Amino acid sequence: MTNFPSRPLWRWPLPLLVAWVGGWGMVLGASWLSVPAAGALFLGLLPSLWAQAFARPGWRRLAVVTGLPLSLLLSMGSNAVPPWAWLCAAALLLGMYPLQSWRDAPVFPTPRSALRGLGERLKLAQGVRVLDAGSGLGHAMGALRLALPDALIHGVENSWLLVLATRWRGWRGHFGRPHSWQVRQGDMWATSWAGYGLVYLFQRPESMQRAWRKAHTDMADGAWLVSLEFEVPHVKAWTHMTCPDGRALWIYRVNQATNSTPVPPGR
Repeated sequence: MTNFPSRPLWRWPLPLLVAWVGGWGMVLGASWLSVPAAGALFLGLLPSLWAQAFARPGWRRLAVVTGLPLSLLLSMGSNAVPPWAWLCAAALLLGMYPLQSWRDAPVFPTPRSALRGLGERLKLAQGVRVLDAGSGLGHAMGALRLALPDALIHGVENSWLLVLATRWRGWRGHFGRPHSWQVRQGDMWATSWAGYGLVYLFQRPESMQRAWRKAHTDMADGAWLVSLEFEVPHVKAWTHMTCPDGRALWIYRVNQATNSTPVPPGR
């Protein structure tokens, strides 16, 4: 009996790529075999209908199901989109989501005012180094700059495309003075968090155990781990704040007596 991949292995945008590439492969193969257009479309939809079960409900599942019909529609008529344009779209998608980052969160922008009041709550030293782990387009770096105006804001992001876009935003003044921020390409999990007084995350619920273990291993006693929306399971937060949009901001003090024990190893 064939063992198909379990749902946790289908990290975005893998269902989308399976649906689109598999669908186009079925359509082209059916056309080569002279299958009627209606039959070719039916065969092309089969990968989408299968892959959508491994995508979360909402816009992702809609994108998986409707991607092939929309691309076929746009490929017809005198104003048809050429094949190279679809290849460029696929390359752009892979540029935004490198393969090694599929287990992490997609680009979830942090609202600019989400961290308001964080500086007053933590009373960090001037010049403290702060890391936005998985910085995306740098929205959290901007929010951190507003909340911690005297900090040195760093970002690390897997995607070169997003890093370049973040640097462009920084050069336009989104993160304050040029010497007060830095963003580089890299794996947030392979990058050492040592030397940072605060690490900020807006990840996935499944990533929080791993993040706490890394913070507990890399960061100095008394450093801070701050997570928007998602808690660390089985670890008591030092405190939490309510953001302007109603979401929780969870604040953890590394290696303190109240939460110094790492969570059990996860997958």
